Amino acid sequence: MTEPTTPDAGTPELGLPEAGTPGTGGTVELLNDVERPEAWTLLIDGILQSEVDLGDPGHLEIEYMRWLGHLADVAAPAEMPLDVLHLGGGALTLARYVEATRPGARQLAVESNATVAALVSRRLPVARPGRARPGTGEIGVLVADARAALERLPADSFDVLVVDVFAGAQTPAHLTSVEFTVAGARVLRPSGIYAVNVGDGPPLAHARGRVAAVCSVFAHVCVLAEPAVLRGRRFGNLLVVASDRDLPVSGLIRRIAADPFPARLVEGAALDQFVAGRAPIVDANAEPSPVMPPEVFA
Repeated sequence: MTEPTTPDAGTPELGLPEAGTPGTGGTVELLNDVERPEAWTLLIDGILQSEVDLGDPGHLEIEYMRWLGHLADVAAPAEMPLDVLHLGGGALTLARYVEATRPGARQLAVESNATVAALVSRRLPVARPGRARPGTGEIGVLVADARAALERLPADSFDVLVVDVFAGAQTPAHLTSVEFTVAGARVLRPSGIYAVNVGDGPPLAHARGRVAAVCSVFAHVCVLAEPAVLRGRRFGNLLVVASDRDLPVSGLIRRIAADPFPARLVEGAALDQFVAGRAPIVDANAEPSPVMPPEVFA
């Protein structure tokens, strides 16, 4: 089932003020999963952006999204509410997961594509008739450029910051640098956790520059990815996790080992070897992440 690509006239901005001029490019589609009647896939120009199951928000289909779910599970004691900032809203998959697993969580998702935000609000609303649970927190959505919104938010406001921003198949250059990472660290509380999804393939030069940028800002960093991606054998996702406190590495390792396609966690000396002296990306030399090869979508 395919949803029309333009929002209804007069669709509200989801209860939050505008910040900057949001981008609106690309053909946006919602496809229903015939095997899971409440599951939906969000596509932009045919490229997968999000998968969400409204009937079971704890079901995370995409591998790196499961890693983010694991991170949300171990970021604090069970069911402790968290304040979470999502840069990249999509279908609000992770935000719905956090809402389901941590009642009372307060979350803000920043989505740059106004068409996506309006479509998700209309077709995949967070609060649905007969499903509301009083006291379960809130998910706000702000239509804005991720960095512009980040630089306007108050310092020390969030426990977790998740960066999962793609314009089509690439992360915009201004969201890849040391300066962007510093802006992210500013909005986190002292014990906060920063997580960024990086797409890259052989020879992983972009991913190494992104990891180096994060390492230049935070005291503790690790990377999660499938072994073939880490070895530079194919294109894929790398999840970079960072904090100025010790990371919940053991909990993450246990959870990713039980996944259908186990990932590997790299830290310490092995992470230094992965970076291999790569200079951190800075605004002056930042470029978008590499374009995903066609076979990724086959």
